[in-house]
Amino acid sequence: MARAQTAGNSQPNGNGTVPGREAWQEGRWAGALGRALRAASDLLTRRIPRADLDERDPDFIRERLPLMWLVASIWYRGEVRGLGNIPDSGPVLLVGNHSGGNMTPDTIVFTLAFSTYFGVERTFYQLAHNLVLAMPALGWLRKFGTVAASPSNARRALESGAALLVYPGGDYEVHRPSRERNRIDLDGRKGFIRLALEQDVPIVPVVSIGGQETALFLSRGERLAHLLALDRLFRLKVLPISIALPWGLNVGDFLGHIPLPAKITIETLPPIDLRLQFGPDPDLDEVYEHITRLMQQTLDALAAERRLPVLG
Repeated sequence: MARAQTAGNSQPNGNGTVPGREAWQEGRWAGALGRALRAASDLLTRRIPRADLDERDPDFIRERLPLMWLVASIWYRGEVRGLGNIPDSGPVLLVGNHSGGNMTPDTIVFTLAFSTYFGVERTFYQLAHNLVLAMPALGWLRKFGTVAASPSNARRALESGAALLVYPGGDYEVHRPSRERNRIDLDGRKGFIRLALEQDVPIVPVVSIGGQETALFLSRGERLAHLLALDRLFRLKVLPISIALPWGLNVGDFLGHIPLPAKITIETLPPIDLRLQFGPDPDLDEVYEHITRLMQQTLDALAAERRLPVLG
């Protein structure tokens, strides 16, 4: 008489393996990976500092301007144009394209230029991803006015009368492949427009080139990020893959990298009063298309000036 297979027991298949055991082992590894990722998420969450606008330190900035000038002038040959387009006082929303992975050299160059042009006493904040602020080597950014990217922090900064630099494209744009280095890609995100309307502040586009030449960016790694649930655990939709110093193959860019000495050029465009230009109730899609078109035209013009990648 044939023996009936009871529920929960596994029988070998034709290859001599036990399917039930394989499934159990896969489930065990998946569970272990999930626990490890959740533990890493909890650890990084505890490392993220409380957003405090008062942590910006003008004296700290003033003391480090000479070193920043040295880095920006020699390593990046930084050039920032059109700072006079930024209103001399009052809150303003600076909207930039984002490049260079987690090291973001365009932010460093622009922050230096802004602080030199307007003086360190003018309050200036920059929004950054939580993981950037959690990196031990980048804690000094908070004294330059870098705070965690969130709607509440953005509102608080503008309500305080400060200039605020945001990168709507975030990690999606900053890790785009190098072949797309001359492309504005804000991923359709329009929160910055709602913010400008809510706070009734002008938008000043800030367009940079060169940051995506500081490493060889191969892929955003979106599928890998989704597979590892990084979007749920760390608010990361990408797990970028690049070739960068000193690691060679660099997955995630969590430890940063040594940027290549690419020339960074930044152009600041005239301010845009949304209600004056688009009426009392602006259409978000129309505003988004207008701003991204202006930024892309400027980036195309900057790209036409460059002779070779890195060399500028």
